[in-house]
Amino acid sequence: MAHARRGYDDFEALREQALSLREAGLSRRRIRDRIQVHNNDILNRLLEGEPPPDRPRHPRAKDDLRARARELRLQGWTYDRIQLELGCSKSSISLWVRDLPTPERRKRTREEASAIAKRGWEVTMRLREEERRRTKQAATAEIGALSDRELFLLGVGLYWAEGSKTKPHLTQERVTFINSDPHMIEVYLAWLRLLGVTSDRLRLHVHIHESGDVEGAERFWAELVGTDATALGKTYLKRHNPKTNRKNLGQDYRGCLVIRVLGSAELYRRIEGWWYGIVLSAREAGPLNRI
Repeated sequence: MAHARRGYDDFEALREQALSLREAGLSRRRIRDRIQVHNNDILNRLLEGEPPPDRPRHPRAKDDLRARARELRLQGWTYDRIQLELGCSKSSISLWVRDLPTPERRKRTREEASAIAKRGWEVTMRLREEERRRTKQAATAEIGALSDRELFLLGVGLYWAEGSKTKPHLTQERVTFINSDPHMIEVYLAWLRLLGVTSDRLRLHVHIHESGDVEGAERFWAELVGTDATALGKTYLKRHNPKTNRKNLGQDYRGCLVIRVLGSAELYRRIEGWWYGIVLSAREAGPLNRI
């Protein structure tokens, strides 16, 4: 009995301390930390019957904002416009005006809808272009410097894809390459140099539609290969057909450059052999028709 009495006295002393702190205006959390009671059931018993302290009501800083938000909403403003006007969150605006009727949205004109769609598409295209640029830059960095063997194999594949080839009905073993891509021309010329083909064995001609800038194209290709326009052979003009839906009509259209190698029958045969050597090596790596 003495032990129970002592426990009761301890509880009452703790309760008296808790009530005193409560009367002083402390919160339940501060009382719990002060008297080191972390059990909510015990804390509830200690504070049983004691109401929370009266707190003086301070003027709410958002009362004016709430009234203004409701006024703007009644005028038909959207949440976005109210947020920009008042600088408060959309969640607060929603709570303040949720009992008000939703304003009717003004139907956009075709021009307005088109302008909005265009702005959105422009942003999308800009982001896509940035992604393209980052991908290309990363891929460019992955290549690094080419070894002679890598350039050799690359040139063989490049020629067999884009260069002239002999036909069963027309045996014509000549090394001739034509392309409109300046970068392809640069790589091809680097490959010829690797093979020991000197510039005096090259004959260069421009192929371009007669509606293009012929003189400008001749200057462009001559500068690219490091020679004078007068050193180029006769330019071949393609007859213009107005009915053809051609897309290469802009300022960047410069036709194609044709590069012929003189006395190239032996070189052509070696290129053909190199290419079939690549094919055989690829076959050894696995069936070519299974991916």
